[in-house]
Amino acid sequence: MEDLAAVFGQHFAAATFAKLPADAIRAAKFSTLDTSGVILGASGLMDVLPAVVELARESGGTAEGTVFGFGGKLPAEQAAFVNGAMGHGLDFDDHLPEGHHPSVAVLPALLAVAQRRGGVSGAEFLTALALGQDLFARLRKNVAWKQDWFMTPVVGALASAAACGKLLALDAGEIGHAIGIACTQAASTMQIAYGTGGDLRGMYGGFAAKAGVFSALLAGKGVKATSAPLEGRAGFLPVYFGEWDRAAMTAGLGEDFQGSTILYKLWPSCGVTHAYIHTALELMGGPGQTAEIERIQLVGGDFAKQLSEPAEVRRRPPTSNDAKFSLPFTVATALLKGTVGVGDFSAERRADPAVHAVAEKIEFVEDPRYDWGRELPAGAVRISLRGGAERYAEGSHDETPGAARNPLGWDQLTAKFRDCAAHAARSFDRAETDRITATVDRLDTLDDVAVLAEQLG
Repeated sequence: MEDLAAVFGQHFAAATFAKLPADAIRAAKFSTLDTSGVILGASGLMDVLPAVVELARESGGTAEGTVFGFGGKLPAEQAAFVNGAMGHGLDFDDHLPEGHHPSVAVLPALLAVAQRRGGVSGAEFLTALALGQDLFARLRKNVAWKQDWFMTPVVGALASAAACGKLLALDAGEIGHAIGIACTQAASTMQIAYGTGGDLRGMYGGFAAKAGVFSALLAGKGVKATSAPLEGRAGFLPVYFGEWDRAAMTAGLGEDFQGSTILYKLWPSCGVTHAYIHTALELMGGPGQTAEIERIQLVGGDFAKQLSEPAEVRRRPPTSNDAKFSLPFTVATALLKGTVGVGDFSAERRADPAVHAVAEKIEFVEDPRYDWGRELPAGAVRISLRGGAERYAEGSHDETPGAARNPLGWDQLTAKFRDCAAHAARSFDRAETDRITATVDRLDTLDDVAVLAEQLG
């Protein structure tokens, strides 16, 4: 039986834009606009990014891929890393219902490779992106995951490598080798999410994007991976996960593009916070009534606990990454403002005594019914009011804005793009943002997708 790397290599090599279903094209376009905007916002809001860009530029090399938000060009691998490092910087990028982020590992790599290769049509780009999103979803959904490996950089490296191989017009065997080469670079654990402080929580997408570009370029130069890199005795799947559902990974391959299940965020924080934000606002009938609140209990499972403890750090997060990953901070901010915006994680907002006062009223109650299983867990909210009244509701990801049954549309994503672009490292005026959204809207008709990358610089 052929190793899955070979199976996926054959699938990628044979795929064409004409064979893509409409929902796969839609998801690829939506993700292009959404991820590009989030990258632009992060370019101006991630404190560490100027130093990262400086380091990348110090390395020199051929000018190939545009650095979004900053301008200028870097070698393709470095451009993929820097742009990918910004892609999750706001925790605002797309994700699967099961959790983890497909596009941040794939899209920055593809745009860098497209500029390196030159003459890549929008249809070719969308095909490679849809394939990469689909492979990410198939790998993510069908392994025995124990909240140990961080799935975005781990499976993202493989999906990115295969997608870059497609864009470089590698043959089936070479794409299979690109996947195998990426296995040697697929890394990172969930401690990045569980821990506090540091910068890697927002940057991990860059490592997968860079690995994808490098793996595909090596395969294109004739470098071969080992035999059976995914399913061999000590292959990627048995070593990293132990169990995997091969039949599910290949079911409907080429027909059912699972990237179409990707969800887009209304709020720039960890996806698990969204159901709590929505439920708390629904219980209070909107923002601005926090003086009536005596106590707020957030009921959740194993992963929500990680977003709530240690309580003092989560109530007064020391870094923007910690704030985006904090249930008390995000819920408190929403109850005060009615929303959570990209500017709400600044040092000034994190020091706001009004936010602290509400966050101090929030406590976490653990309930294993809400442990992270097949999909991102919801939870429940109980609000005790002055005078003894109590309000309680279970959260639902089905009702939360941006959920599968309440998805964001193109107009909402366009507004989100403009909001993010307003925070970029350089100024983007309305004419520029209109031009970029129009370019993405007609992406399938472009002769050279480099036009988009240059507009983002």
